[in-house]
Amino acid sequence: MTLKRMKHWLGMLALATWAATSAAEVSVTNVVVHQRYPWNGMVDIDYEVVADDPEADVWVCPNGVDADRGTMIPMLALSGDGANGAVKPGTHRMTWNADADAPEYHTRNFQVSMTAVVGASLYLVVDLSGGPEAESYPVRHSGTGPDLADDGCRTTNLWLRLVPPGTFTMGSPTNELGRLSDEKEHEVTLSEPFYLAIFECTQKQYELVMGTNPSYFTNATCYATRPVEKVSYNSLRGTLAGANWPAHRQVDEESFFGKLRSRTALEFDLPTEAQWEYACRAGTTTALNNGMNLTATNNCTNLSAVGRYQGNRSSSGSASSTTDYGTAEVGSCLPNAWGFYDMHGNVWEWCLDRYASNLGTAAVTDPEGASSNSNRVRRGGSWASDAQACRSAYRNDPKSPSTANTSTGFRPALALPR
Repeated sequence: MTLKRMKHWLGMLALATWAATSAAEVSVTNVVVHQRYPWNGMVDIDYEVVADDPEADVWVCPNGVDADRGTMIPMLALSGDGANGAVKPGTHRMTWNADADAPEYHTRNFQVSMTAVVGASLYLVVDLSGGPEAESYPVRHSGTGPDLADDGCRTTNLWLRLVPPGTFTMGSPTNELGRLSDEKEHEVTLSEPFYLAIFECTQKQYELVMGTNPSYFTNATCYATRPVEKVSYNSLRGTLAGANWPAHRQVDEESFFGKLRSRTALEFDLPTEAQWEYACRAGTTTALNNGMNLTATNNCTNLSAVGRYQGNRSSSGSASSTTDYGTAEVGSCLPNAWGFYDMHGNVWEWCLDRYASNLGTAAVTDPEGASSNSNRVRRGGSWASDAQACRSAYRNDPKSPSTANTSTGFRPALALPR
């Protein structure tokens, strides 16, 4: 990032708030963003947290946007008040090393928005190490993300990241390469924040909850960090109470989410289709969440950096193959701007919704899918998919909830209490 091209920064007010453990009202005001003289990469963000509870612990999440390109900017190199923990109501300053996070951006029009959250944190961590016999799994909050060099974040711990509420355009523009008829663009507002797992659920994580591993790609040297597959919607939520979304959120006790709920006392579940696409895009409007479009519907070099698909794997292999064939270890490809990995390819991810072939063009808030359809939505494509099926908007591969194949897995989510 050049020195003088970063002179113009715009501040915006808070996007939304959520109170998890109390009725405290909180907002972020007086946001002022300015670059340090003489126009280097250090950016100071001054803000004021206002809450009706002066002792509230407030987590402040800044979100950077390249306004010229319509893409999110990763804001990881943060220091100061609220960067690594909670703050109290009052005036604070956070400093962003923009050069460290976004050296490739050469635009003068950036925006920063702030989301304030009470009683929660940017990350939620579930300790699964007690295994399937544990009576409970400890849950902790963290202001910083996992140490990716330690495979514990992919095996014995389940890491989820807070997704702020907001409005986005779901679907694809008519000129997007590979577009299908069920991807009509429409405005979607998600009114509540939610947590979503950073990685697809791995085989080890599934084992620690269920005591079994249904997967096909079980090479002994790397199975633990590969995504679990051959899991059905029914195995995750159950065939009785768990089959009734969107009528209610209940799940069967012996299902994956039934066990995870009972050991954490938290309402873990699959994300809705709208939540999935919102988190996948992370502010982007392109076919891929790295700000790029496809160059071809079959094999595309723009996709190779962000997902495992049929164009960047070996052409043949077996259950005992290492990760050159089939699924890759989670987190092997680049994350999106919000830190979510493998949302393009690797394994299809189940969503809560019943499939609706026509979502329409009208603006909607917190959509929950069709009220009646036997097939459930899968998103993201897989190791066996072509590039077209791995796009952010692709949704034309719903399956029966009993489907359990080598290309289908899932990513846990947590709907926050209202």
